[in-house]
Amino acid sequence: DLKTFSALGVYGVVALTSITAQNTYSVTAIHDLPGRMVYEQIRVVYEDMGVDAAKTGMLSNSEIINSVAEAIREFNIRLVVDPVMVAKSGARLLREDAVDALKHKLLPLAQVVTPNALEAEILAGFKVETLEDAVKAARVISEKYGVPGVVVKGGHLKHPEVVDVLYYNGELHYFKSPRYPHGCFHGAGCAYSAAIAAFMARGEGVVNAVKSAKEFIDLAIDYGIKIGKGHCPVNPMAILEIPALKYRAIENVERAVELLLEKQDVVIPHTPEVGVNIVEAIDPRYARSINDVAGVEGRVVKAGSKLVKVGPVRMGGSSHLARLVLALLRRGFTTRGAVNIKYSREVVEKAGRKGFKVVFIDRTREPLELKKAESGSMEWIASQIQGYEAPDLIYDTGDVGKEAMIRILGRGAIEAVEKLVEILD
Repeated sequence: DLKTFSALGVYGVVALTSITAQNTYSVTAIHDLPGRMVYEQIRVVYEDMGVDAAKTGMLSNSEIINSVAEAIREFNIRLVVDPVMVAKSGARLLREDAVDALKHKLLPLAQVVTPNALEAEILAGFKVETLEDAVKAARVISEKYGVPGVVVKGGHLKHPEVVDVLYYNGELHYFKSPRYPHGCFHGAGCAYSAAIAAFMARGEGVVNAVKSAKEFIDLAIDYGIKIGKGHCPVNPMAILEIPALKYRAIENVERAVELLLEKQDVVIPHTPEVGVNIVEAIDPRYARSINDVAGVEGRVVKAGSKLVKVGPVRMGGSSHLARLVLALLRRGFTTRGAVNIKYSREVVEKAGRKGFKVVFIDRTREPLELKKAESGSMEWIASQIQGYEAPDLIYDTGDVGKEAMIRILGRGAIEAVEKLVEILD
């Protein structure tokens, strides 16, 4: 929750309700704090800095729920309730008295409640398995407990997509997303409700807050952190890290282009007919497509006796070289940067003499179907160096319709160009 608040630009504080011993696959111990201690934590924060919005998570007994309800009512706090009642295994986490207190003491004070399908069943009193069930449950929960906004999350529903249903002030809203078979889901419900509260604290209305939170949690799930032996955790920082990494990649490629142009006297004789491109991929945790690789749109080309950058540096500015870097990253190499020049036996030999690791690829052996595919050639080239130590330079002597090429690799764009300059100087 705190990571989510920070990522979304609001300041979060916590009133602890229970201390748990847990990891990604089990909870081994729970120690509940006294209800008055929970109330007092809320009170002192409210009196010091105020509260723009709040969310609840695990409230494990009726005493804690009653204390939270007392504070919410007394301080008139806008509340999002994540009704944590059922574990991923389907086991009930709350005793009946606690469920009753949640229903009748806390929900009537909430602006939004965010049950999953299993929790919606408990609140609505009937099975929630389909999208139609979710719509009915959202309306019933809202009217039964007086909650203006009810989000029935669609992860457990029998539907090809994940469809979250929001019933708010008598109107239905649907928020769809694909399923993420390789995503991480530990903490998804917590981060989702925290994001709703954060957007509400920033002044968003409930509908827009849920819409924005849905986009946020989809990103956090899709780019989850692959750690632990159980359900891997969501990544609330993805919303900040991806744009920051893209900005840095663009900046690095721009600096690498400046270095290339400074040394253009030695580079011009080695400029291929297709031009030179320089690329840098973002962190491998996030690099998936050419839109995650910065490159020069239109490349760097010869114009008379000079090299000229045709277009701006942007994400997706390169296709071929970007696909090679991505293919190498998928195979575990740390190569994020690359620059290409035309093939020259002299350059290859100089690179070898200077201690650079050089790999030859025979393009005449490339399968025809891969040559025709959009990304086939770069994938095939990357596959040919599987098992090698990370190369500094990959070269080929061309094939029919394929210009002979040298590709210099580095941990980033600047390092790749620095290697090129060192080889050519």
